[in-house]
Amino acid sequence: MGPVKTTKEQYAAMAKEASRSSPSWKNIPLAFLSGGLICMLGQGLLELYQYLGLNLDRASLLVSVSLVFLSVLLTGLGVYDRLAKHAGAGTLVPITGFANAVAAPALEFKSEGMIMGLGAKLFAIAGPVIVYGVAASWVYGIVLIFLGHGGMQ
Repeated sequence: MGPVKTTKEQYAAMAKEASRSSPSWKNIPLAFLSGGLICMLGQGLLELYQYLGLNLDRASLLVSVSLVFLSVLLTGLGVYDRLAKHAGAGTLVPITGFANAVAAPALEFKSEGMIMGLGAKLFAIAGPVIVYGVAASWVYGIVLIFLGHGGMQ
């Protein structure tokens, strides 16, 4: 039996039938609200840490660490994915979305063991991000040096 021959019109009809439209009237406000709530949580943590006596730099650092920790914890418990299913793109707020994107695929391989499964997959996913992030920071630093803003006298 050879390959099935379809015309462009048949293919377009099949593609239209297979793809479903996204209810933007619902998804856009949900993404805005859920992303806003995550950002509000970050701002609340910042205020809390400053209230507890940390300066702005240390409080900001602790907010980032807290949001990554919460994101990975909720991913591990299966809560983050259920939340993202309903909240949509709002859960892609950079720091929490990145933490989820690194942790979720790694968890799929935990049955292969902590080192060869979870650990190896975690670094396979995070590795390119770290490499490109470090390379971009070098390029940015070199540009700043040539522009006279690099702090080198």
